[in-house]
Amino acid sequence: MPKTVKLPFLLFGLSLVCFFNSIVIYSQTNYSVLDFWKYYSDAENTLYKQQSELSFHSLANRKESIGKLKTKQDWMARQELVKEKFLTSLGNFPDKTPLNPVVTQKIKKEGYSVEKLYFESLPGVKVTAAFFIPNSKRKKLPTIIYCSGHSDLAFRSEGYQHVILNLVKKGFAVLAFDPYGQGERAQYFDPKAGKSPFGPTREHSYPGAQLFINGESAAKYMIWDGIRAVDYLLSRKEVDKERIGITGRSGGGTQSAYIAAFDPRIKAAAPECYLTTLEYQLKSGGPQDAEQNFPYGIQLGLDHADLLEVRAPKPTLMITTTRDIFSIQGARNTYKEARMAYRAFGKEENLQKVEDNAGHMSTQKNRESMYAFFQKHLDNPGNAQDEEVVIFPVEELYVTKTGQLSTSLGSKFLYDLNASLTQKNIEILKEKRVQLEQHLLGLKEKVATITGYSENEINGKLIFSGQTEFETYFLNKYLIAQEGDKIIPLVIFLPKQPKGKLVLYLDNMEDKKSDEAYAMPIKLAQNGLTVLVPDLPGYGELGPGYLKGDAYFNNTSYNQWFAGILNGRSTVAVHTKAIQAAVQLCSEELNMGDKKIIGVSKGGFNSSLLHASVLGLEVTGILCIDPLLSFESIVANKDYDPAHIPFSVAGALPHYDLPDLATLMADKKIILVLGNDDGAVATRSLRAWDFVRENLKAMDKVENFSVDYRDPDFDGMTLINQFIAD
Repeated sequence: MPKTVKLPFLLFGLSLVCFFNSIVIYSQTNYSVLDFWKYYSDAENTLYKQQSELSFHSLANRKESIGKLKTKQDWMARQELVKEKFLTSLGNFPDKTPLNPVVTQKIKKEGYSVEKLYFESLPGVKVTAAFFIPNSKRKKLPTIIYCSGHSDLAFRSEGYQHVILNLVKKGFAVLAFDPYGQGERAQYFDPKAGKSPFGPTREHSYPGAQLFINGESAAKYMIWDGIRAVDYLLSRKEVDKERIGITGRSGGGTQSAYIAAFDPRIKAAAPECYLTTLEYQLKSGGPQDAEQNFPYGIQLGLDHADLLEVRAPKPTLMITTTRDIFSIQGARNTYKEARMAYRAFGKEENLQKVEDNAGHMSTQKNRESMYAFFQKHLDNPGNAQDEEVVIFPVEELYVTKTGQLSTSLGSKFLYDLNASLTQKNIEILKEKRVQLEQHLLGLKEKVATITGYSENEINGKLIFSGQTEFETYFLNKYLIAQEGDKIIPLVIFLPKQPKGKLVLYLDNMEDKKSDEAYAMPIKLAQNGLTVLVPDLPGYGELGPGYLKGDAYFNNTSYNQWFAGILNGRSTVAVHTKAIQAAVQLCSEELNMGDKKIIGVSKGGFNSSLLHASVLGLEVTGILCIDPLLSFESIVANKDYDPAHIPFSVAGALPHYDLPDLATLMADKKIILVLGNDDGAVATRSLRAWDFVRENLKAMDKVENFSVDYRDPDFDGMTLINQFIAD
């Protein structure tokens, strides 16, 4: 029989347990700065709010310009300006090549027929589609292009079929096609799993990010598919080329708005559940997946209203809902602004808006308004009521035998287009490196322009926020407060017997109660080095923020990175300013200006460190642990690491890559530290650094660059000692 434990003794035992637990908890070092500063409870959104504030400034300037437009001539000049801005953003479209259309099957139904087909929008890029043709005595039919939203099934989904078949019942021919990454065009389709590991938005953004780095965009190629869809329709004898319309909901609303803005052959457009204002988009759901972001769009002064105004006075219907994920107030504001353009053209009646009290969805009221709009403006009068239709089984609308191009006919996808761009851009960069002196001349200024870095004066103050004493060093906490509530949490490891060297340590210090996370700074401080550890926007106590978005990969928000692409200021440019502010304020206010700085980075932070060093940060050398070796390593690999995306720069290739930045620092020591298990990918990526070594050899400074491999016990001190010895 167990002995009975008396209650007082039990309580005493429990109190001891609680006491010892409290000692363990209390003994843990808390590296947080913001635990003390409650005012900055929203600090994790610092990066996104900095990006948004910059965007709001550009959008306010645009609004001021729009307010000055009065006459038809004013708006016509604005249209030409917008066309130039679109061209600046997207670049020239490809040359038109043969469509090579193939009809794989014809289906006869009561009152209409369906031709399942594909055409090539670019050589080798197959676009699967279905052409719904009503039985009609008229030789030339009004025709609608239907753009699908973000559905795995694309136009085969029940909701989209319902709209398509209603249009057919009302005498419209309808061409519905699969966008990249949807329907039969899944780009990362896994035959074993029977599906892609990505949903449609990620199918767009994963290769879309690579395109951005290469100076292109997913939007360009998705618009091009639509332009070539118009070309296909004009090859059909059934189609009246003067009566072509376009519509689509959600992602299809994006496509239909874009394609109509770029292709003047489209007479009437009815984008649904997409149009708003970028101000309210940034303040609500944030930037959407890759194709919904024009490179430098906001910086160029573009907004959603421009998609309507550039085609004025052609007939346009905005289809909206009050509880849409796209702000209804933004939609109302866009409608109000666009009406000014249509009024100036004397065709105010050609711009309409329908609004229903619903969420992000199709409603009967909105569908019937859309039918009536096309019936009026494409000269096809009739009954505008929404009717019951018989939906096709998904498989019946497959164009290919397997339901996927990748496992049947084969096709090129966005990744393949990106691969061609990569090869072209890397060849251009290699040619530039042959004339290295010429290449490096003015490269610093080019890097500043491409990243969006601004050389405006650094401001702010260093606020002492507490000290903890350890056996060999002090842990000092500071808050750097800058204008507009911008902040940088900073901890400094200050050795009791300093050796006169200063280490800037950059990593994602997200665990603020982990001595293990701070193991290297602690080790360096114990060896007499002063170590600055700032949190950079988006990381540590300044991240990751609320915005995950519809393109969120492994704790990385592509959507937040897209915000910088819209306004032209990259994350590394924001990081560069934060790094420079931390070092400058410490130098000025803590008398550290006489200390030589060694930069140490982990992961992708080497990109931020290299950019900061090239753009003004004075270092004696840098140590990069498990670094992002190059932007090329992202764009050239189909399965790249999403964690590297925030540290890459849109439009960088073919102008420069990370090794080029290292070459600008030829008089500094640079050590790359790789894991022993990094394998073939790292070996290939290191080849991009060969020209750095060759250049240093020619300068008799080959000792300034080396590659090391870490073992499990790596603490950095052996390599840091190489910097100290210099």
